[in-house]
Amino acid sequence: MRKMMADKALVRRLSACETMGSATTICSDKTGTLTLNQMTVVEAYVGKKNMSPPFDSSQLQPVTSGLLSEGIAQNTTGNVFVPKGGGVTEISGSPTEKAILSWAVELGMKFDYIRSETAVLHVFPFNSEKKRGGVAIKRADSEVHIHWKGAAEIVLSSCTGYLDSNGCVQSIIEDKDFFKKAIDKMAGSSLRCVAIAYRSYELDKVPTEEEHLTQWALPEDDLTLLAIVGIKDPPRLGVREAVKTCTDAGVKVRMVTGDNLQTAKAIALECGILYSTADATHPILIEGKEFRALSEKEREQIAKKIVVMGRSSPNDKLLLVQALRKAGEVVAVTGDGTNDAPALHEADIGLSMGIQGTEVAKESSDIIILDDNFASVVKVVRWGRSVYANIQKFIQFQLTVNVAALVINVVAAVSSGDIPLNAVQLLWVNLIMDTLGALALATEPPTDHLMHRLPVGRREPLITNIMWRNLLVQALYQVGVLLVLNFAGKSILGLNGEIKEHAVDVKNTVIFNAFVLCQIFNEFNARKPDELNVFSGVTKNHLFIAIIGITFVLQIIIIEFLGKFTSTVQLNWAQWFICLGIASVSWPLAIVGKLIPVPKTPLSEYIPRSIRRCRNSRSIVVSHRKHALWILSRVNILDTFPKDLRSDLDRGTGSEIAVKATLYADLFSSPGQTCLYGYFLDSLQAAIL
Repeated sequence: MRKMMADKALVRRLSACETMGSATTICSDKTGTLTLNQMTVVEAYVGKKNMSPPFDSSQLQPVTSGLLSEGIAQNTTGNVFVPKGGGVTEISGSPTEKAILSWAVELGMKFDYIRSETAVLHVFPFNSEKKRGGVAIKRADSEVHIHWKGAAEIVLSSCTGYLDSNGCVQSIIEDKDFFKKAIDKMAGSSLRCVAIAYRSYELDKVPTEEEHLTQWALPEDDLTLLAIVGIKDPPRLGVREAVKTCTDAGVKVRMVTGDNLQTAKAIALECGILYSTADATHPILIEGKEFRALSEKEREQIAKKIVVMGRSSPNDKLLLVQALRKAGEVVAVTGDGTNDAPALHEADIGLSMGIQGTEVAKESSDIIILDDNFASVVKVVRWGRSVYANIQKFIQFQLTVNVAALVINVVAAVSSGDIPLNAVQLLWVNLIMDTLGALALATEPPTDHLMHRLPVGRREPLITNIMWRNLLVQALYQVGVLLVLNFAGKSILGLNGEIKEHAVDVKNTVIFNAFVLCQIFNEFNARKPDELNVFSGVTKNHLFIAIIGITFVLQIIIIEFLGKFTSTVQLNWAQWFICLGIASVSWPLAIVGKLIPVPKTPLSEYIPRSIRRCRNSRSIVVSHRKHALWILSRVNILDTFPKDLRSDLDRGTGSEIAVKATLYADLFSSPGQTCLYGYFLDSLQAAIL
């Protein structure tokens, strides 16, 4: 957890980390996640006049400049502070608001003066569904202006006129295509396009009562276009490499944004989410409203094809997540707004933003990305895969120890009546396996190799065929060598001339010592189940080296100084070298074993169908057990009735026998019959055990 915090990821739900390792798709926001969220106006159309930096108020007519300044100053959640001493102007607000306010200040906007000269009558806050926000103001001359600001193509569709370069209102009907092309041109340059428009309104039509005023729907028609601004939000450094890492790892990155589809397309090309413009076809690119209009079945059919969704609402994101999950994807989704909470909750892994994210979004998420950076999301994927891989490493190591110890003792006990590994020795082996082994293998740091694998499917077995191969190779070697020592150890170790009891003690000590050393050497093999170089990166895991060293030192102490406690005897140098030689074979053997090909089909698929059918019928039995117990309890209740009540039952509802017969008929009907068999099967099993 602390290491993930260092990688800018705060895990709120521990299991989400492992789930993230199985993620097959990431639905990411654009602004602030793929981009820097540092916005500046780099192009603007005021009327039909194209403007670019440096911006100057002399480029505009006073009428146009005044209306623009009025609309920007009042229709904003930001603020402008101009120091009295003439210092640097400070601008606050969201990144988009700051960019537009900075542009207006360059054009000569006097923020405080406009605010003092006009009164706000009603505000319609920016809405992620409508993609615009508005404000109604009353000017000093009692004239009412309604200003709108929002997604360029949406605001443009409500405009009937525009201010030309002379500050005169012109009909927009003939020039609408010009403005649409201007929007497409800026969006194609990865600019976020925001339109600013206004209209006059009669004062006597404005509600006067406070109650009616708060419910007043601001008029959205007959607007006059003032300007269209293009805001640049550059992609984050390293985001292209992060997207490529995800692609190489088999994780599909999808962009879900509220921006114009052309802007989203341009950013997707810059980030590497789209490879070329040839890929930018329907339904790879789709608008939220179009996806929303599809039926549930149609959404499921095209969900996997979608790469970029523009002009989307939080509900569109939720619908996409649901469709992807139904299609079998393991979905991670990013979100920062309150409205993103349903999608964050619905996804397999919800990733909220630590800087821009609201508290509601954070509470609905599983992991908080502290720096709002997509590269940190990729690091979470690496950590998730590392957790899953470390679990597999530990299981492989644990099963190898258990299988070898079990077979050695069982075969020795059956054949000679004596076991080479006693209870105390097995407790020490379990300490190596469960505690020290878990610490050593579970702390392996994530490597780049993990991001060259495909995600693990939902139904993939935890123990893979590769693990079974490694396990069997090591276990068979340990069992074979140690059983040879058990049966012919006296001759091999030159103990035939020794006292019988002492010779047996030395032989068993060598078996125990060699077995423990085999596990120490095999821990290196468990680090890299599918790589030939088991020492790769071992020096980076200081805890692993420390645990291996501690285990080896403790083993020496046990053999040489704690013989009475563990029923062992001291070994000479030659016997120690024999044990080390036996254990060291584990390394070359692991290399040879990894050259053995394994089938891709999981071993569980080779289980005979009859066994699988038996297992399935067993689950049916379990599901109907309560049904059988309920019926039998009704019969028992009848038996506990007093005789006088039973006679009443005979008179009122028929004979007691008839009631019992009905219950037993239900009991032996399907699925009652299956349930009864299960009931007796469990009883028989409990009696045997």
